[in-house]
Amino acid sequence: MNSTNHIKAIFFDLDGTLRHSVPSGDQILNEFLIELGLTINAEDHLSAMRWEYRYWANSADLRDDIIAHSVDSENFWVEYTRRRLLALNFSLQQSADLAPKVSAHMGETYKPASIVPEDVRRVLPELKQAGYIMAVISNRDKPFQETMDTHSLSEFFSFSLAGGEVDSYKPEPAIFEHALRRANVTARETVYVGDNYFADVIGSRRAGLQPVLYDPSGIFPDADCVTIKSFDELISVIKDI
Repeated sequence: MNSTNHIKAIFFDLDGTLRHSVPSGDQILNEFLIELGLTINAEDHLSAMRWEYRYWANSADLRDDIIAHSVDSENFWVEYTRRRLLALNFSLQQSADLAPKVSAHMGETYKPASIVPEDVRRVLPELKQAGYIMAVISNRDKPFQETMDTHSLSEFFSFSLAGGEVDSYKPEPAIFEHALRRANVTARETVYVGDNYFADVIGSRRAGLQPVLYDPSGIFPDADCVTIKSFDELISVIKDI
């Protein structure tokens, strides 16, 4: 291993970090709202993005919505859309009125491509060559090896771990602890890289790992952790941890 410090392992988030949906859902949603004659300012957009990250970080609202709409996924997405419109600073009534129409539009038209950014492609071989143990930890319910294979990512990682496999979801520390045991490394020896402050930074920090926030769009400008905007920064950042 070429690392000059104590770091032996690097764990990564999957969705939004190694793998991206293009275009993003928020882009398509905002474009539709503008088509409807509505206005979204930059501050409200960032606020809604931070809400979205918090919601998907195994929040109480997410868990409540899954239970409430377990037999009707369409209603789940209507409620999610209502919450997101509220986060965009629309009124309670406006959000409730718009949610079914906006949710239906997203369901019909949002068909993103799934890509691995070029900076990820450049850096993963270098990290593997340097000898780091690498793994992927996701809040997905089911194993995602097929996704790894489809995106030609599997060769770089010792294993992948879905929250549903161990009944623990970020930001709970247990999912990270499972990964540490599997990699046979300590938390102090491990960096975790992810794009969701609420799931990835808070969760990995609870488990004692060293968090690195991947934030190319500046969603979390005041984050209290090491932050990168490109994977090209990752190697030098890890050497400084």
